Amino acid sequence: MEDRPITLSSTLPNTPASPEESNSVLHIWGGSPLSGHVTVSGAKNSALVIMAGALLCPQECRIRNVPFLVDVSRMGEIIASLGVRLERQADSLTMDASHIAQSKAPYELVSQLRASFFIIGPLLARLGVARIPLPGGCAIGARPVDLHVRGLQAMGADVQIDHGMVYANVRGAARRLQGARIYLDYPSVGATETLMMAATLADGETILENAAQEPEVVDLANFCRAMGARIRGAGTNTIVISGVPSLHTADYAIIPDRVEAGTFLVAGAITRSEISLAPVVPDHLTAVIAKLQAMGVQILMEGPNRLRVVSAQRPIATDIETLPYPGFPTDMQAQFMALLTLSEGDSVITETVFENRLRHVAELSRMGADIRVKGNHAIVRGVPLLSGAPVVATDLRASAALVLAGLAAQGQTTIQGLHHLDRGYENLDLKLQKLGARMLRTSGSADVDKVLTPH
Repeated sequence: MEDRPITLSSTLPNTPASPEESNSVLHIWGGSPLSGHVTVSGAKNSALVIMAGALLCPQECRIRNVPFLVDVSRMGEIIASLGVRLERQADSLTMDASHIAQSKAPYELVSQLRASFFIIGPLLARLGVARIPLPGGCAIGARPVDLHVRGLQAMGADVQIDHGMVYANVRGAARRLQGARIYLDYPSVGATETLMMAATLADGETILENAAQEPEVVDLANFCRAMGARIRGAGTNTIVISGVPSLHTADYAIIPDRVEAGTFLVAGAITRSEISLAPVVPDHLTAVIAKLQAMGVQILMEGPNRLRVVSAQRPIATDIETLPYPGFPTDMQAQFMALLTLSEGDSVITETVFENRLRHVAELSRMGADIRVKGNHAIVRGVPLLSGAPVVATDLRASAALVLAGLAAQGQTTIQGLHHLDRGYENLDLKLQKLGARMLRTSGSADVDKVLTPH
């Protein structure tokens, strides 16, 4: 029997399988307090890049704490299209990249997922050639790949972009990248990760300066080290990678998702509730915790990997500016905007990372929020209450912000565009229901007027 790559799509419970499911609607009846404990899933942004990193290994690798997400399914399909065998059991993913059949990824898959571009680094390192379509994903900004391209060129790759396709190859009989000193004009997470993976098998030493310091970069470095890579400095602005001839099998667990954890902290604050969450890495949430505390929300550390949020009063206004880690994360900006709409006083949110990441303002305004936008600044004037309304998610984190707003709003909120939510949150609605939230997901064909208010 011919071996066939195993994709992940059939094992993901919230992967849209039909037009009806992809057009599903979330109905939220706000005003219910939350209580109890929620389990935080593995980090989406770590899972995607570590799956790409497993392409570096010519043996079988096991990745644990992998979340059930649409983006993870898509990444699995992209990797399987290269001839890699994947098998999923519970939250563990086994990848066998001993035989990579081709170096070209299909456009129809790559166009749906920005993180798919990560595979260019491992493919170049392993095969000396890669053909990757320019990626897609959330429409939150340009996010060009020029930093990736310039870094790979500095390592000896010939990279050309033609008609939406990136063609890259390494010249010479050995087809091996060369170590280089690379300064990133901006501390891009994606470029840092792409170049770090490429450098693990390069000939000589690579130094990445002005590198991204995000926890997901450290997680990838730790995974590569578990496979035998020589990397030091991950988590600082200078990463040094000494290339090795090959890597070996590894069994590795992904870190908890700091954005999901932050979203649940805001859920407790916006509903003025008390909930606990684990596992978390508190150091990954320093900026988020500091802002919540500045708003009068209590965050208690109940253990080394467990937090409790306690909120009994109206939040106090505060200003936020998104910055690369360890600054305030852009991936938490929309959720905090939802919280600040109900704060006492005026707040200013400045988005410095992505130019199109304020599109949720219009949807929050439909719910009664008082927000004005000028350039990359949003001036939020707190209002006493929000009102339920029909809204549409514009991107992944915006969808979470609308869920949070719906939890606190009076009346019923209906959210469309849930394919964004399912890209990055593992069963967010089910987890919130277990905490006491009143919400129901229906198919796009359901008659909203006939949906009964849950009790």
